[in-house]
Amino acid sequence: MKIVIAGGTGFLGAPLTARLLADGHDVTVLTRRTAVAGRSDGARVVSWTPGIDGGPWVSEVDGAGAVVNLAGESIAGGRWTDARKRLITDSRVHATRSLVDAIRRAATPPPVFISGSAVGYYGPCGDQAVTEESAPGTDFLARVCVQWEAETNRAAGSHTRVVCIRTGIVLETDGGALPQMLAPFKFGAGGPVGSGRQYWPWIHRTDWIDLVCWTLRISSATGPVNATAPVPVTSAEFARALGAILHRPSFMPVPGFMLRLILGEMADALLLSGQRAVPAKAERLGFAFRYAKLDAALAAIFANTVAAQS
Repeated sequence: MKIVIAGGTGFLGAPLTARLLADGHDVTVLTRRTAVAGRSDGARVVSWTPGIDGGPWVSEVDGAGAVVNLAGESIAGGRWTDARKRLITDSRVHATRSLVDAIRRAATPPPVFISGSAVGYYGPCGDQAVTEESAPGTDFLARVCVQWEAETNRAAGSHTRVVCIRTGIVLETDGGALPQMLAPFKFGAGGPVGSGRQYWPWIHRTDWIDLVCWTLRISSATGPVNATAPVPVTSAEFARALGAILHRPSFMPVPGFMLRLILGEMADALLLSGQRAVPAKAERLGFAFRYAKLDAALAAIFANTVAAQS
């Protein structure tokens, strides 16, 4: 099957592309990064400019078996100034709008359109469990996700099934949030963030890739799908599990006021609040997680490190 991936060169897109190629799919990556044009993994690379109407890349969408949209500026790439917020929002909304317009104009539209979103859709939720049926929040990230998904849903129709992947904290050592968490533990100063009571909806990257590939195949998977492990944990529980696998202390809390001074509004949205998001839809439809519990996920991620320390 021909699969077009926008944003196929990042922390999530690159390994997803590799998996799809290994599974025998014909993958075309839409990218703004001309440096990846010479990649040798077998994917075809096509230049695109999100937000610009039309272009040679549009023909890649017509007749494709699926389109996957992972395009968007990093939410943790800098302090949330007004300009940064506009960039975070526009990079998602405009890229998605471009893809949806191409899908709607296609003579043979793709049967499935999978687009990124985030559990930030729900806003701060305390200890209340949230599923795909829960209402959106009202903070900045929630508003971004609502706009993002609204653009995505314009592609839905008799010819195209739409899935919004509401991703949590994806765990691996080569990117995402985990490497940034490791430094304090290596110096014996690891611990919970803020109160430690806020829930962090995590997922092993392998499970995230499996879930996206599963939604490509399962026709009953439509609408929002929480890409989070079945057992979310609090910040304090996460710190204890990470400290145990690294054989490091995990009792030094990171004060919330310090994070707010350094990061501003981003601290509350990304670290000091959270969502007890559970993958209700994926589990109901029969998706099987490899790593349902955090201890097993961290053990797999740090297997080589633990073996070297033994």
